Amino acid sequence: MRVVIAPDKFKGSLSAPEVASRLGTGLRAGFAASRPGEGFETTLIPVADGGEGTLDAAVGSGFTRRRATVTGPTGQPITAEFAVRGEEAVIEMAAASGLAVLPGFGDGSAPNTETAKSSTSQGTGELIRAALDLGCRHIILGVGGSANTDGGAGVLQGLGAALLDADGNELPGGGAALARLDRIDFSNLDVRLEVTEFVLASDVDNPLLGRTGAAAIFGPQKGATPEDVATLDAALAHFVQVLTSEIGSEAQDAAQAPGAGAAGGVGYIAIAALGAARRPGIDVVLEFTELEQRLAGADLVITGEGSLDEQSLLGKTPMGVARAAARSGIPVIAVCGRSTLSLEQLTESGFESVHALTELESNVEKCIAEAGPLLEELGQHIGVRLSEKSAPTQDAARTETKEQLHV
Repeated sequence: MRVVIAPDKFKGSLSAPEVASRLGTGLRAGFAASRPGEGFETTLIPVADGGEGTLDAAVGSGFTRRRATVTGPTGQPITAEFAVRGEEAVIEMAAASGLAVLPGFGDGSAPNTETAKSSTSQGTGELIRAALDLGCRHIILGVGGSANTDGGAGVLQGLGAALLDADGNELPGGGAALARLDRIDFSNLDVRLEVTEFVLASDVDNPLLGRTGAAAIFGPQKGATPEDVATLDAALAHFVQVLTSEIGSEAQDAAQAPGAGAAGGVGYIAIAALGAARRPGIDVVLEFTELEQRLAGADLVITGEGSLDEQSLLGKTPMGVARAAARSGIPVIAVCGRSTLSLEQLTESGFESVHALTELESNVEKCIAEAGPLLEELGQHIGVRLSEKSAPTQDAARTETKEQLHV
């Protein structure tokens, strides 16, 4: 029996590679305990939906992890990772410009009104430049978890453009400063961008501006007050006006494009200035992990994420994997920390069964803290069930073989 394990991360507990590894360990132990000596193979394919975890998915599929020193969201130098395979690169902007790399964030400090207005995406532009230096000309930009609301202006700065005020001084980072933008000097913009193809991996379809824009919808979770939201939205609108005067009407049109509001407006600059094609994140990840090709010969697919809920049904990782398995005619089951979906919803989504850590431990906080051991235990239970399910077929095959030999 061959089982493909293709999960997303369990947010707050385990990365996707850790989920796959723990589950695989449990599956093999459970199957071997019931049917020792019989073949049981697991193929681990960590996946993601284009946001956080995309880099891990790339490395798990043959990309090489690289590092670069870049400008963090508040201007401090940080070390950020990206992944390269030939001329292809995967950049997870959260690694350079995310909430998780804000100073003190890991120690319990929360984003605040100052970081909401001043955080920059410059480090993401610098990561792109690092990938260009390595010869990459097809760049996948995974967005999500960003600290900035700067319309992607920082990305332009990281790629060599200068954002100038009326006195010719370069603006500091952050969305609020864009209110003082007078012109953009593209003379030092990296010329290699002209021969580079970009893919924006994002499920966010918000525009850049207005009530459903980057500042209004995502600003509060980055520390923005209602007053900050108004300030940032006005500054972004001014940025669009200036960029339109520099590069033409496509900059104005891009502000209304689905996905322009992703990652504090990095989606906007990716579309307007980098010519990026926006695609659903899970589709991009499943493509570069070559999931469908690697499903060949599998008997079962297991996917999952920390919480299976209504959001999961809107194109998240489990649904993408389930659709791929269905196209190959392979049954799929899901594992999760907890599930809030009804049996009908799960069945309609194509899952034969769903197994949650809360089946083993009802305390959710304990599930989060002890997700690794619990996943192994859950894997063992699934492994035992698989051995029981496969037993009649394998026993019949052995009987048939013996009869043929006897004849």
